[in-house]
Amino acid sequence: MLNYDEKGKIVITCKDRFSPYLEEEVISLGFKPVKVERTFVEVYGSLNDCIDLNLHLRTASHVLYELKSFYLHKADDIYRRVKVLPWEDYLEPDTYFSVISTVDNETVTNPLFVNVRIKDAIVDRFREKFNRRPDSGSNLDGAVLQLFWKDTQATLYVNTSGETLAKHGYRKIPGHAPMLEALASATILASGWDMMSPFVNPMCGSGTLAIEAAMMATGRYPGLHRDHYSFMYFKGYDDAVYQKIKAKMERKIFRAPNLKIIASDISEQAVLFARENAAMAGVEELIDFQVCDFRDTNVPETGEGLVFFNPEYGERLGEEGDLGEVYQAMGDFMKQQCPGYIGLIFTGNMVLAKKVGLRTSRRIEFYNGTIDCRLLKYDLFKGKKQD
Repeated sequence: MLNYDEKGKIVITCKDRFSPYLEEEVISLGFKPVKVERTFVEVYGSLNDCIDLNLHLRTASHVLYELKSFYLHKADDIYRRVKVLPWEDYLEPDTYFSVISTVDNETVTNPLFVNVRIKDAIVDRFREKFNRRPDSGSNLDGAVLQLFWKDTQATLYVNTSGETLAKHGYRKIPGHAPMLEALASATILASGWDMMSPFVNPMCGSGTLAIEAAMMATGRYPGLHRDHYSFMYFKGYDDAVYQKIKAKMERKIFRAPNLKIIASDISEQAVLFARENAAMAGVEELIDFQVCDFRDTNVPETGEGLVFFNPEYGERLGEEGDLGEVYQAMGDFMKQQCPGYIGLIFTGNMVLAKKVGLRTSRRIEFYNGTIDCRLLKYDLFKGKKQD
């Protein structure tokens, strides 16, 4: 069986441009990054450490533990290389498993061929040894294996996550064009919010930004809302270890009596959906929901805080020509009603961004799916500097 205490290479994948914020999370959990690239952070640790990472990470996609690295020249060699591995030490004969592959090799024209050959090798080994075979398919709800193959170097991993970690499990009603939970977390981390001053989210939609802010500010982690991971399906897994890590995570939740998080939307239905999602996340009572035009959002007069807009940008919902006035009004709102705050606008349309009429202090690069986006940061000074 797999030794869940044995140290090895762990690769934590993420969406492109998320890695600085994933690295920040990894360090906060006590791990030392070995390597950081645009789409992953590498650390050294055990499969039990992978459990810890899966439960805590907000900006990650998958947590991978290296099983075997080997030379692989051409597609015809895959079956032989994989079949010799002691799969009976890793999986029970009746375990459902799936395979994911990322391939950059001139002999492979269809990555699905690689998945099939790996599955065939594992199934045939079990059939020859036990006259039984595990089931396999494309669903990620059992044991998951992942191959990365570039040129002649291949590495096979236990994908300890299974389904992506980028979805945090509480959002049952996504609403229109929702922001992915991991993206919301990454943008909040990028904002530099101190998690104590007011967080104001006009145009809140399904409430993802406000919910993630409330979770961060009270020590709530995504693992609170999920009880199913791939690491549970490999031989050597000890449920007592998982339950201990989860109980420790639950004890990290703390009260923040002075926390002010405000989420508003002109759509009563959107606010209703946001409330229901917040209730699923356990943070409904921490958020002041308001049904109103964003211009009428109640901003605490604290002289400090964060006001965060995630407006439409003419890609999926609104047309660019209809949004110019909205962007201009957002700029007016921040300038007139949020003195001393940090203003943020997340957008994929820099033409519309010019309509805001305020000078940015930073432009932070992100992707929303395949859309090249920017998190625009504005220092909203009090008094004359504001102009």
